[in-house]
Amino acid sequence: MLAFIQTGGFFMWPLLACSILTLAIIIERFWTLRQSHVAPKGLLSDVMSRLRDDRMTIEYIRSMQGQAGLASIFAAGLLNSKHGRSSMKESIQEAASHVIHELERFMNTLGTIAAISPLLGLLGTVVGMIKVFSVLMESGAGNTALLAGGISEALLTTAAGLGVAIPALIFHRFFSRKIDVLVVTMEQQSTKLIDALHTDREKTGVAQ
Repeated sequence: MLAFIQTGGFFMWPLLACSILTLAIIIERFWTLRQSHVAPKGLLSDVMSRLRDDRMTIEYIRSMQGQAGLASIFAAGLLNSKHGRSSMKESIQEAASHVIHELERFMNTLGTIAAISPLLGLLGTVVGMIKVFSVLMESGAGNTALLAGGISEALLTTAAGLGVAIPALIFHRFFSRKIDVLVVTMEQQSTKLIDALHTDREKTGVAQ
């Protein structure tokens, strides 16, 4: 591996750094973007059952505030639910913006790596070809083995750049789609909570 990097020249080192960073981001995003972590399926039903049975306590809401994703959004809405539908909706939207920001963490970095890695590889190839032509001018075209070795060395960076960029691009698209699905799920769950809570209160107000 080290010999491969040394053969490719200087530009193999930033490409190696990009590959390590890409792997770290992919592992971190897989762990962070789990649905069970961001938007647990049973959370809404648990909250609704507590509300129906009058078991919703401030301690439970505070515990949700310390969690990630949908739980923190619900906590923000429940804390402001007594101030009316619009106030609850605004607090949920504000909390959701923070959650979405966290979901999109490192995505720009991953996209940037996918964009610049082929360019770094191409730049390494161009620099390598310049060296090859310099050798060609000095030694002539008689030593074909030397020329073939120089061209092979120059093309290594392009291969390495594509090898980093392709997985980075694939996982960038994959995680972007996963984030979109999670955002839609959280939006639907939050809307159901608002509608259920304030519909019940409006019915109670009408009955009185």
